[in-house]
Amino acid sequence: MKTTSAPHSETAGLSVSVVVYQPDVEQLTSTLASLGSACDTLRARRPNLPLELYLVDNGGLPDTAAALNVLRAHGIACAVISGHGNVGYGCGHNLAIERSDSHYHLILNPDIDLASDALKQALDFFDAHADAGLITPWIGDEDGRQQFLCRRYPTLLDLFSRGFLPSRLRQLFTSRLSRYEMRDCINARDIVWDPPIVSGCFMLFRTPVLKQLAGFDARYFLYFEDYDLSLRAHDVTRVVYAPAVRVLHHGGGAARKGSAHIRMFAVSAYKFFNRFGWKWL
Repeated sequence: MKTTSAPHSETAGLSVSVVVYQPDVEQLTSTLASLGSACDTLRARRPNLPLELYLVDNGGLPDTAAALNVLRAHGIACAVISGHGNVGYGCGHNLAIERSDSHYHLILNPDIDLASDALKQALDFFDAHADAGLITPWIGDEDGRQQFLCRRYPTLLDLFSRGFLPSRLRQLFTSRLSRYEMRDCINARDIVWDPPIVSGCFMLFRTPVLKQLAGFDARYFLYFEDYDLSLRAHDVTRVVYAPAVRVLHHGGGAARKGSAHIRMFAVSAYKFFNRFGWKWL
């Protein structure tokens, strides 16, 4: 394993980790560009804030030199962590988390585009709410419609009906899925404290909280590592949905990605329920 161009570490800064495996180069470039724009807006408010990016290569990283050089030109220290193979999503982020000594750490998917003021809004929220340790944002899809990625504790029926049923059958479970997705309280306006589970596509932590949790549980290769981390986070801090922090998410569910992803989803779901308790209906 190797880290190239290791960034500086200062306790007042913001670090970001992005884990990739054979990523779509166009989308990854878009994600990095939006991160750069959000960092520019943040720096306008906090000109001396150290910023660092860890790009974790689990395999198949395309040539990103130009995109990283643009970020460096904007004062963002960039490192590529590679040579460890495909260790999974959570373990990949852990490689960056263990290197970081920032005050804040952002776990970011390579299929997320940040609003230009997303990081500014998030750090302003942290400044105003000392009890908050993990922020989850308003998340939209490619058409700008809200995705409801905060969750109550799932049942097996919730997971199956949401992830694998065709849309016409899924309509039979509209009421219970709305409850699972917290549609009764998650909206574009209201701050919601302590949603039980939040999405791993964008998790902004106070880094000491994340280190206290020892990052992701390495037993999950893909899927449910964010459910696990969310539930453990409630033991040490407060989790908050802050809709002023906005991102767009271009990702898709396991069922649309083929049989290998369905198998990984099932294996991780088994590990999750074995740890936190089974709920069937």
